[in-house]
Amino acid sequence: MIYLESITFPDAEREFDFFLGQKRTCYDSYYPFKILSRHNLNRLDFEPITLLYGGNGSGKTTALNVIAEKLGLARDSIYNRSNFFPDYVKWCEVEVPGVIPENSRIVTSDDVFDYMLNIRNLNEGLNNQREKLLEEYLDAKYSKFQMKSMEDYEKLRKVVEARRRTQSRYVRNEMMDNVREYSNGESAFQYFAEKIGENGLFLLDEPENSLSPARQQELVKFMEDSARFFGCQFVISTHSPFILSMRGAKIYDMDEDPVDVKRWTQLENVRIYYEFFKKHENEFDKL
Repeated sequence: MIYLESITFPDAEREFDFFLGQKRTCYDSYYPFKILSRHNLNRLDFEPITLLYGGNGSGKTTALNVIAEKLGLARDSIYNRSNFFPDYVKWCEVEVPGVIPENSRIVTSDDVFDYMLNIRNLNEGLNNQREKLLEEYLDAKYSKFQMKSMEDYEKLRKVVEARRRTQSRYVRNEMMDNVREYSNGESAFQYFAEKIGENGLFLLDEPENSLSPARQQELVKFMEDSARFFGCQFVISTHSPFILSMRGAKIYDMDEDPVDVKRWTQLENVRIYYEFFKKHENEFDKL
C-alpha cells in the first residue's frame, strides 16, 4: 500500500536564497538546512517498504523527522527541532494520493527506551507502595486498636482485614500486581507490535536498537507481513543488515553523493560484515 508517494526537499540553491532573505543572524545552527542538500538529496520516492541507509550525520533521521512533521504524524518523544525547522518543512512538498490514516506515526529509539523506562519506574513505584502496605499490615494485625467513634471505622476495617488475611493476600487485595517486565529485546519488540497497526504509514528510526539479531529477524518478518497483507507502508532508517535485507525494499544509500538507490548487498556496512564472516568461514566449518 502507498500512502506517501514522494517528498521533495529544497536544494542548495533554494536554501541559499532563503538565507539571503534572513535577518536573523544570532543562531549557531540553521538545522535542518544544509543537511540533506549536502548529499544532493532533493527527492525521495517511496515503495511499500523504503529504507534509508547511512552513517551518523548522513541525514536519515532528519529526513524521517521532516516527513513526520510535514504529514503531522503522531509521535511520543520530542526530537531535535531548531528555530528553522518550521521554515524548512514549509519548503518541502509531498505527494499523497489519498488520506494519511489516523493511526500512522513515527517511532524512534527514544520512544522505545522511554517505554521500557516507564515500565521499570511503574514497577519500582509499586514495589515501594507494597513495602508500605506490608508495614501497615503488620501494624494493623498486632495493634490493640479499639473503636471509639465512627471516624475510626476505616482503621478498624484494615485491622479486621489484616487479622483475617495472610500478608500476601492482604497486599494483593490492596493494590495491583506489577506490570510484567520483559527483557529489553522483548519489551522493544512488544512496543513495535503495539504501535504498528493495520492500514497505516509508519516511520521507524533505527528500530534495531535494543533488539538482538533474532529479534530483528522477527521484526523484519512482522513488517514484511504487515506491508504485504495488512495495508502498511514503512519508511525506515537503519544500518542493520537484517533489516536492510527486507524483501522488495527500496534502499537509499545516504552516504553517497548524490544519494543513490542500491541493493542491500552493495552497501558498505553489509559488505564489511560479509567480508568479516567470509574471512572466518573455516572456523564455522569446524563447529
